[in-house]
Amino acid sequence: MGIPSELEEIFASAYSSAIYISRILNLPEPRNKVFVLGESGIEQELRTENVPFIGGTDPSLRREITPADFAGLADGSMLDPDVGIVLAGLDFHVNYLKLAMAFQYLRRANAFFPGAGSISIPLTNMIGQKPTALGKPSQAMMDAIEGKFRLDRARTCMVGDRLDTDIQFGIQGGLGGTLAVLTGVSKKEHWEAEDAAFVPAYYVDKLADLGGERS
Repeated sequence: MGIPSELEEIFASAYSSAIYISRILNLPEPRNKVFVLGESGIEQELRTENVPFIGGTDPSLRREITPADFAGLADGSMLDPDVGIVLAGLDFHVNYLKLAMAFQYLRRANAFFPGAGSISIPLTNMIGQKPTALGKPSQAMMDAIEGKFRLDRARTCMVGDRLDTDIQFGIQGGLGGTLAVLTGVSKKEHWEAEDAAFVPAYYVDKLADLGGERS
């Protein structure tokens, strides 16, 4: 589409999580390590921000839990004392051992950041604590973006195709504008309805039409 961009300007939830942990929370050592429930994509983003982590794709955790594991979890000898955060994303190899470790870390961790509901919901139910989401429309993600780029919200426009994620994200974030594109989920009739919760300031038929948007 001819839109110039750099790799670091592409913000997905995994990168948002890494930025939020490193630049917004900026936890002091030694309790600044992350226990990851997730795949290599999360690990790569954490490495980009020099965030220490364990878990994730560690092959030693892809097994059944043993009596020795139960004992080590109960007395804490199996846990890394430097873990202060649990970050949950999509994990294709999630098992009881990983969830049990995450639960024990959560009992003493500073924060819990989910990435995929199917992974984080069991932990949420276990600890009875609502996690901090780091995808749209969560304003924690907005804080992460602002922390990375030091942007001026008044001069920033959110462009997206979905009212209850993209447009909500921009409106609640206090951005200078919101622009809906009609090539995705939401259509004009959705925000023209009387009960529409979020209405974009502008819209275009497709992203390539940015030079001629209509209000």
